[in-house]
Amino acid sequence: MSPSHLTDEYSMTPKAFSSLHLKIHMLKNLASLGYAEMTPIQAHSLPLILAGKDVIAKAKTGSGKTAAFGIGLLSHLDATSSRVQALVLCPTRELADQVGKELRRLARFTDNIKVLTLCGGVPFGPQLGSLEHGAHIVVGTPGRILDHLRRGSLDLTCLQTLVLDEADRMLDMGFQDEISALIDATPKKKQTLLFSATYPEAIAAMSATIQHEPVAVSVDEVHDESAIEQVLYEVDKEERTEAVARILGHYRPESTLVFCNTKIECQEVADALVKRGFSALAIHGDLEQRERDQVLVRFANKSVSVLVATDVAARGLDIKELAAVINYELSRDPEIHIHRIGRTGRAGETGLGLSLVTAQESRRVQAIETALGTPIPRGELASLTIAAGGPLAPPMVTLCIDGGRKNKMRPGDILGALTGAGGIAASEVGKIDVFDFHAYVAIVRSSADQALSCLTGNKIKGRFFKVRKIREGS
Repeated sequence: MSPSHLTDEYSMTPKAFSSLHLKIHMLKNLASLGYAEMTPIQAHSLPLILAGKDVIAKAKTGSGKTAAFGIGLLSHLDATSSRVQALVLCPTRELADQVGKELRRLARFTDNIKVLTLCGGVPFGPQLGSLEHGAHIVVGTPGRILDHLRRGSLDLTCLQTLVLDEADRMLDMGFQDEISALIDATPKKKQTLLFSATYPEAIAAMSATIQHEPVAVSVDEVHDESAIEQVLYEVDKEERTEAVARILGHYRPESTLVFCNTKIECQEVADALVKRGFSALAIHGDLEQRERDQVLVRFANKSVSVLVATDVAARGLDIKELAAVINYELSRDPEIHIHRIGRTGRAGETGLGLSLVTAQESRRVQAIETALGTPIPRGELASLTIAAGGPLAPPMVTLCIDGGRKNKMRPGDILGALTGAGGIAASEVGKIDVFDFHAYVAIVRSSADQALSCLTGNKIKGRFFKVRKIREGS
C-alpha cells in the first residue's frame, strides 16, 4: 500500500485511543498526558502491534512512533515478572534517553513497571546495580546492550518484544554486526517492530532476516506547504561558509540547524560562524558524551542559535520550534532532504528551508524537485541585506550545576530554588535538563547573573553545589 493511500485512509480510520482494546488505566493516563487522538502512524500500526504482528513502519521523528510501539509493548507486559520482556534499540544515547523518558510517562498507569536505559558513555557500575534489581523494559544503544549480554548482566531469554527504532541510522552508523549478535541472543518466538525514516535496500534485507510475515506501514509526514519557505542559492564551493553567514545575517532566525555531509565540515563551519560573531556549535561523532549532551541541551533551550550537524548526529533531535534549516551541501538522497526540511515549519509555525547548491549539483536538485513534486524557488545571495545590529544573540543563557539525578535532584528542586530564595520569575526560567551528575537550566539572558548568584549562594536539596555560566563558544 502506498504512503499516500495510507495518508488518505487516515480520515476513515478510528482516531480515538478508546477504539483500541486498552486497559482503562492506560486510557486515563493517555488522556492525562494530552494524547487527544492517534497520529496517522499510531492509527495504522497500533492495532497491528496489539494483535502481536511483526511490523515494519516508515516513520520520522515527531510522528508519534514512540507512543505507537510504547503503548503496544506496555500492553503486553506482565508487571508481576521482573524479567526483561521488551528491548528497544536506538542509534544514539540522546534518542535512547528520549524514548526511555516517554516510556516512563506512558507507564504511569501502574507503579510496577521499570524502564532501564543502557547506553555507552557512562560508567558500567550503576547499570550493573540497576540490572540486578530487575527491569521490564530495556532501552539502549546496540554496543552497550551487547556488552551487558557478553558480561552476563543482561538476560533476554524472556524477551517478548524487540523494537529497532531508527533502524536505517543504526545501519548507517555501522551497527549491523551488533544487531545481528543481539538478535541471536533473543528467543526465536517474539514480536519484532522495525521503525525507519527511510527504506533503503538494507532495511528490506534486515526485515526479511529478522521478522516473521511483517506488515508494512508507511505514512508520509504531512506538512502545510505554505508553512515552509524553500529557497535554493547557487554558490561556488569555496563561498559556502560566507553564504551561510550572509543568510543568517539577513533572516536572523532564532534557531537554525545547518546540515553538512561530513563531521570535518561541521566543525569548520561552526568555528567560522563563531569567528563572525554568531552563536554556533557543532555536533559530530568525535565529541565525548558529556560534550554531546551539553551541545544538544544548549541548542534545545535556546542559549545557542546555530547547531551545525550531520544527518546521523542530528538523529533523535526533536526541536519543536526550529525557525530555519540550512543545507550547507545538498544531501545525496532526496528523501533525506525532505526529512531535513521537514524539521522546521511544525506545530502551526512557519519555517525556512534554505539550500546552497553548486552548478555541479544540478542532478541532485532535479532528484529533490521530482521527490517534492514541485520546483524549488531560486534566490540571489547578492540580494540579501545584512540586518543592522550584527548577529542575533540567543535569548537564553545556560547555567550548569554540578549535581544531578544521583544527588536526588529534580527539575522542581532547581525551579523552586530560583523562584523562591532567588526571586526569579518562573517565566524567566527555560528548559531544565537533569542528567546523572549534572543539571542544566536556561535563564533569560537579562536575569542570568542574578540566577547564578542565587544558585551559588543557596542550598538545593539541602546542600551547596558548584554552579557556572556556560559562556559563548565554550
